[in-house]
Amino acid sequence: MLLTEEQRAIRDAARAFAATEIAPHAAAWERDGGAPRELYRRMGEVGLMGVCVPPEHGGAGADFVSYVLAMEEVAAADCGIANVMAAQNSPVAAALAKHGTAAQKEAWLAKLARGELIGAILLTEPHTGSDAAAIRTRARRPAQGEGWTIDGSKSFITAGSTADLAMIVAVTDPSAGKRGITCFLCPTDRAGYRVVRKESKLGHRNNDTCQIALDGLEAGHDEVLGKIGSGLGIALGHLSAGRIGVAAQAVGTARAALEAARDYAREREAFGKPIIEHQAIAFRLAEMATEVEVARQMYLHAAALEAAGESSIREASMAKLFASEMSERVCSGAIQIHGGYGYLGDFPVEKYYRDARVLQIYEGTSEVQKIVIGRML
Repeated sequence: MLLTEEQRAIRDAARAFAATEIAPHAAAWERDGGAPRELYRRMGEVGLMGVCVPPEHGGAGADFVSYVLAMEEVAAADCGIANVMAAQNSPVAAALAKHGTAAQKEAWLAKLARGELIGAILLTEPHTGSDAAAIRTRARRPAQGEGWTIDGSKSFITAGSTADLAMIVAVTDPSAGKRGITCFLCPTDRAGYRVVRKESKLGHRNNDTCQIALDGLEAGHDEVLGKIGSGLGIALGHLSAGRIGVAAQAVGTARAALEAARDYAREREAFGKPIIEHQAIAFRLAEMATEVEVARQMYLHAAALEAAGESSIREASMAKLFASEMSERVCSGAIQIHGGYGYLGDFPVEKYYRDARVLQIYEGTSEVQKIVIGRML
């Protein structure tokens, strides 16, 4: 895919920011408990927290292809930070821009786009992952007073403890099935929003993944996002975009591992020459590079469809499936090329491998992607 001048400029700006502001610090941040909050404000200043948000609402006003190109660059520096960027951009900011009232946009959108506030999507629950329609969190009208009272439990919530704004998906009419689910926008400093635990994870240690309890959380009528009963459609309306974003994260992580393996192979000598000159290593690097490029073209094709308003369901699932599984293979290959050193924390490839593994799980597992693709066939 040929990129426009604007797309290349956004990609290059994201690459420069990631290389100077994220990559040199990512390992230390992991050891210290996660990336600093100030990082997201700096990301907002360069447009990374609201890439597709219109300029009048504080965003960069770029197209979707530019967004996923930027996502790849941030993921190449740290995939966990890229996942916070992903949730902020889509679904939270994207849903707010599309479905929010003028007052909601005025209150939240520009601050999200500038990175002054962090948003989180509260959809997944302990008993349900890919089956989003099976959620049990309830929003009820109180016997007295106005608005809604929300009770339930949410799990695997990215930025659950650092977020300022929660996009909560809850059942408002159990008898209506999928049409009885509503989205709410609630500040997280409100009584009734409680972080039960921060998860200890294999990878993505630079963001917080949390279990959240909603205990009598009060939400006003003006905090309903979109129409009552349209919540599942709003939450899942950005599903293809999210899957394309994960594919871009997978490419970024794999690319970083490939580059680390290539550089190591140029320096490491065995049997009198750099190991990159041994056919076994050269061929492995060639295969890794080919897979990375194939995955990149797949996500760019899906992104171009999404940007044009065309259906990208099949292409998004294919890109997500291939790229996420490719990323683990390439990161594993990078460890193999490093030999024993690849297994040590002193070298970055072990982190890339840890970060890549979850990409086959969130935004729909590989098995779910195969179901989607199979149905489309």
